[in-house]
Amino acid sequence: MHPHQQSVTPRQQRSVTRITSGQRSQDGAGVNLTNYIPFPATLQLDPFLLLDVIKSDNANDYIKGFPPHPHRGFQTVTYLLAGRVRHRDSAGHSGLLQAGGVQWMTAGSGIEHSEIPEQESGLLFGFQLWLNLPAANKMQAPSYQDFEPAQIPEERRSPETKIRVITGTTAQGTTGPVKDIATSPQFFDVQLAEGGTYQETIPSEHTAFLFIIEGDVTVHGPISSAHITSNQLAVLSSGDKVSVEAASNSRFLLISGRPLHEPITRHGPFVMNTQEELVQAYRDYEAGNFGHVEGEP
Repeated sequence: MHPHQQSVTPRQQRSVTRITSGQRSQDGAGVNLTNYIPFPATLQLDPFLLLDVIKSDNANDYIKGFPPHPHRGFQTVTYLLAGRVRHRDSAGHSGLLQAGGVQWMTAGSGIEHSEIPEQESGLLFGFQLWLNLPAANKMQAPSYQDFEPAQIPEERRSPETKIRVITGTTAQGTTGPVKDIATSPQFFDVQLAEGGTYQETIPSEHTAFLFIIEGDVTVHGPISSAHITSNQLAVLSSGDKVSVEAASNSRFLLISGRPLHEPITRHGPFVMNTQEELVQAYRDYEAGNFGHVEGEP
């Protein structure tokens, strides 16, 4: 090797280490949903704390929504594929999340909010993802990043391959509108035609998973491949790229983020680092010390 040349480490394909079909659950005022994260076992998917999926055309499953409830110490991401949800909070902020739109809320030091479907019939289909905040950011002022469907960029790699980029940057340079997130996440919504292949780079230090919205795909790993079908979540191994082949017309989420490697103490709507901080969160909420939102009077 020439003295000025450096060896190049080949990119390592990520493979599937776990597949789950989730667990039926209920939250809010009787909203029926499927919970995928956290796992029943001890496996942690740092920095991801929760993934709930709501998908129903029966209004009784969702109509009462999520009345006012608090959060502290993490971020909530709401991404809708069908339906409409009205958001309100204790600081007077209100917005309507529509199909294809995203709300990225940083609860920080504390916010109380509600999420109520603004529809009386039809399909409601959406995701709520919780991401942890590092200890240094848990008490920052609450804030929002809300984006309408038209504000989410779409990357076309072929006539049949479309990637909606919510946050992070794809291998071809498309960057999502959600910025300045502590865990540097990627959140891509990928549509892939039958027989098509999608390859994406993922930072090697990131935790990553796929959620199959529809269709079925094969993830090609360095040793073996795994088949995943609709409504399944697949945890990916370490590596710095993923290769997905569509066995049918498919749509899936590719989500990754930088793990924090910090202690977690959580209970209900609060996620802190110590038991003392958790107790203080309840005290502050009971004292009415939640509600100011960054950038609002």
